[in-house]
Amino acid sequence: MAEDRTEEAHRVIDALDQVEAIDDPIERAVAASEVLADYKDRAPRLRELQRKAIDAMRAEDPPVSYRKIAARLKLSLGAVQNIERGHGGAWGTKPRTKSAEE
Repeated sequence: MAEDRTEEAHRVIDALDQVEAIDDPIERAVAASEVLADYKDRAPRLRELQRKAIDAMRAEDPPVSYRKIAARLKLSLGAVQNIERGHGGAWGTKPRTKSAEE
Protein backbone atom coordinates (compact mmCIF):
# COMPACT_ATOMS: atom_id res chain seq x y z
CA MET A 1 0.00 0.00 0.00
CA ALA A 2 2.85 2.39 0.76
CA GLU A 3 3.96 2.10 -2.86
CA ASP A 4 0.58 3.45 -3.94
CA ARG A 5 0.94 6.73 -2.07
CA THR A 6 1.53 10.00 -3.83
CA GLU A 7 4.84 11.77 -3.38
CA GLU A 8 3.11 14.46 -1.35
CA ALA A 9 1.53 11.90 0.99
CA HIS A 10 4.93 10.22 1.43
CA ARG A 11 6.45 13.54 2.51
CA VAL A 12 3.73 14.17 5.09
CA ILE A 13 3.91 10.63 6.45
CA ASP A 14 7.71 10.80 6.63
CA ALA A 15 7.43 14.05 8.59
CA LEU A 16 5.01 12.40 11.02
CA ASP A 17 7.46 9.50 11.40
CA GLN A 18 10.14 12.05 12.31
CA VAL A 19 7.91 13.44 15.06
CA GLU A 20 7.45 9.93 16.47
CA ALA A 21 11.21 9.37 16.32
CA ILE A 22 12.09 12.37 18.52
CA ASP A 23 14.09 10.93 21.43
CA ASP A 24 13.00 13.31 24.16
CA PRO A 25 9.42 12.45 25.23
CA ILE A 26 8.61 16.06 26.10
CA GLU A 27 9.85 17.41 22.77
CA ARG A 28 8.01 14.56 21.02
CA ALA A 29 4.78 15.45 22.86
CA VAL A 30 5.16 19.16 22.05
CA ALA A 31 5.68 18.36 18.36
CA ALA A 32 2.70 15.99 18.42
CA SER A 33 0.55 18.73 19.99
CA GLU A 34 1.59 21.19 17.30
CA VAL A 35 0.77 18.70 14.54
CA LEU A 36 -2.62 17.87 16.05
CA ALA A 37 -3.50 21.56 16.47
CA ASP A 38 -2.68 22.21 12.83
CA TYR A 39 -4.60 19.13 11.70
CA LYS A 40 -7.69 20.27 13.59
CA ASP A 41 -7.68 23.45 11.49
CA ARG A 42 -6.69 21.72 8.25
CA ALA A 43 -8.97 18.64 8.34
CA PRO A 44 -12.12 20.45 7.14
CA ARG A 45 -10.21 21.87 4.16
CA LEU A 46 -8.85 18.44 3.27
CA ARG A 47 -12.35 16.91 3.45
CA GLU A 48 -13.63 19.72 1.21
CA LEU A 49 -10.98 18.82 -1.38
CA GLN A 50 -12.30 15.26 -1.37
CA ARG A 51 -15.91 16.43 -1.64
CA LYS A 52 -15.16 18.72 -4.57
CA ALA A 53 -13.43 15.89 -6.44
CA ILE A 54 -16.39 13.58 -5.82
CA ASP A 55 -18.87 16.27 -6.89
CA ALA A 56 -16.89 16.91 -10.09
CA MET A 57 -16.84 13.22 -11.02
CA ARG A 58 -20.55 12.83 -10.25
CA ALA A 59 -21.28 15.91 -12.43
CA GLU A 60 -19.67 14.32 -15.50
CA ASP A 61 -21.94 13.10 -18.28
CA PRO A 62 -22.50 10.26 -17.61
CA PRO A 63 -21.73 10.49 -13.89
CA VAL A 64 -18.81 8.40 -12.67
CA SER A 65 -20.05 5.53 -10.50
CA TYR A 66 -19.43 5.57 -6.78
CA ARG A 67 -17.34 2.39 -7.12
CA LYS A 68 -15.08 4.00 -9.73
CA ILE A 69 -14.75 7.15 -7.62
CA ALA A 70 -13.86 5.04 -4.58
CA ALA A 71 -11.17 3.19 -6.55
CA ARG A 72 -9.75 6.40 -8.01
CA LEU A 73 -9.65 8.23 -4.65
CA LYS A 74 -8.52 5.13 -2.72
CA LEU A 75 -11.53 5.31 -0.43
CA SER A 76 -14.21 2.83 0.50
CA LEU A 77 -17.53 2.96 -1.31
CA GLY A 78 -19.26 3.99 1.92
CA ALA A 79 -16.75 6.77 2.53
CA VAL A 80 -17.40 8.24 -0.93
CA GLN A 81 -21.15 8.16 -0.38
CA ASN A 82 -20.81 9.69 3.09
CA ILE A 83 -18.51 12.46 1.86
CA GLU A 84 -20.93 13.33 -0.93
CA ARG A 85 -23.81 13.44 1.56
CA GLY A 86 -21.77 15.62 3.87
CA HIS A 87 -21.45 12.95 6.53
CA GLY A 88 -18.17 11.74 7.83
CA GLY A 89 -17.30 9.09 10.35
CA ALA A 90 -14.66 10.63 12.58
CA TRP A 91 -15.57 14.22 11.78
CA GLY A 92 -19.25 14.08 12.61
CA THR A 93 -22.49 12.96 11.11
CA LYS A 94 -24.23 16.21 10.30
CA PRO A 95 -25.05 16.79 6.63
CA ARG A 96 -23.10 19.59 5.05
CA THR A 97 -24.99 22.77 4.36
CA LYS A 98 -25.28 24.08 0.85
CA SER A 99 -23.15 27.12 0.22
CA ALA A 100 -24.58 30.19 -1.49
CA GLU A 101 -22.95 29.18 -4.78
CA GLU A 102 -24.52 25.71 -4.85
